[in-house]
Parts: sequence; structure tokens; C-alpha cells
Amino acid sequence: MADAPSLNTVPHHVAIVMDGNGRWAKRRLMPRIAGHRQGVESLRRCIRACVKRGVGVLTVFAFSSENWGRPQDEVSGLMELMGKALVREVPELKEAGIRLHFVGDRQGLPERMRQSLTQAEAATADNRGMVLNVCFNYGGRWDIAQAAAQLAARGEPITESALDRALALSHGPDPDLLIRTGGEQRISNFLLWQCAYSELYFSDRLWPDFDEAALDEAFAAFAERERRFGKTSEQVAAASRAVAH
Repeated sequence: MADAPSLNTVPHHVAIVMDGNGRWAKRRLMPRIAGHRQGVESLRRCIRACVKRGVGVLTVFAFSSENWGRPQDEVSGLMELMGKALVREVPELKEAGIRLHFVGDRQGLPERMRQSLTQAEAATADNRGMVLNVCFNYGGRWDIAQAAAQLAARGEPITESALDRALALSHGPDPDLLIRTGGEQRISNFLLWQCAYSELYFSDRLWPDFDEAALDEAFAAFAERERRFGKTSEQVAAASRAVAH
């Protein structure tokens, strides 16, 4: 097991594509929804680990706008699982000081679900600990399109800064590190705008098997990256020396 990373190497904002629940279940000859249930347990573990390590913002991809195309029984099971998770998890998140945001197109959700999401956010609104963004019925292209539509409706010029303020995640900084589990190496319409300069880390572990040791491995890899944001290595080094002095 890797040593726990020091605070100065921990990314402030971590985004995760939690992939592999269905395959985890299939390998065990279980229904896919069993994998999603186990995935919720993995998320609980990941939240605790991120709080412990000093992560400021955790954003997870729970249900994409494309996931409606999955078999109806799986979609229904996911909706039921979300409802149960809200009842069980929100009190614990509130107690832990975690502030919860749901990010995505709520117009595409049942009214009862929309009310539940709003109530969950309200219950944790006064918390000042780690921010947990749950992307539910979310797509990166939808996010950019809805931001542009907002600006057009208000008659505002569509500029980079204006779009940035209108995006669904405008309440927080862009992700420093994007993790995808399950062995796939793509971002699948997740945070397309916000991840322009995020470091990408791909793990072969299926999401239900992604534990604290795997998270620390991702953080260790992140600590080895040089984040230049378009500058040269020499410029980055000079800026670091200036900050140190």
C-alpha cells in the first residue's frame, strides 16, 4: 500500500468517472444493479478518504444523459438506488460537514426526484467542509449548450469568461485531477469544458474495487505531473521559486 500523500501533493478538486459497476457484477454472475449497489459503497469509502486527505472538492459522474438508453430495468434500478441513497446518506453527509450539490438537467427527471435533490442540497447548504458534486443526468455538451442558451436569453455576449460563469459547476474551481476507473481511457462527455487542463488518470480497477490504496496511487501519480497551463517548464520553475521566496 502506498504511503498516504502529503497535503501539498493532494489535488484540491478531484473528479471521478465511476466506471465498471456492471462488469464487476457480471464477473460474479450477479445482476448489474448489484454492481451499482456496491458502487455506492465504494463512493462512501472514497468520500471518507478524500475528506481525510484534505480534498476540497469531489465531483463524481453518477448518471449521464446518455444512460437513459440503458435497459429499462437497469435505469429503474438506478433511480430507486438514488432515492434510497438520498435517504440514507444525506444525514451522514450533513453530520460530516460535507456540502452537497447535484449537477445536471433536472427537467429530465421525475418531479419527486427533483424535489428530493433540492431538499438534499438544502439540508447541507450551511456546511463548510468538502464540496461533493454529484453529476446526475449530466452531459458536458448539455452543460455548454445550456450555458450558451442562458447568455443568449439575457442578450449577453458569449465569451469564455461568460460561459464559465454560466456553467453548472460555476460554484467551484476546475478539476485538478480526473480519475476514470474500469480500464477505459476516455472522458465520455464528462466536464468537457472544466477538464481542459485537468490531469487525467486511468485505473484498470473496476469502481467497486477502487479503494484508498488506489486513490493514493492516483494522487501519487498526480504529484509527479508538471502542470504548465501552456507555459514552459522554465517558466513554471521560475514561478515556483518566486512563490517560495
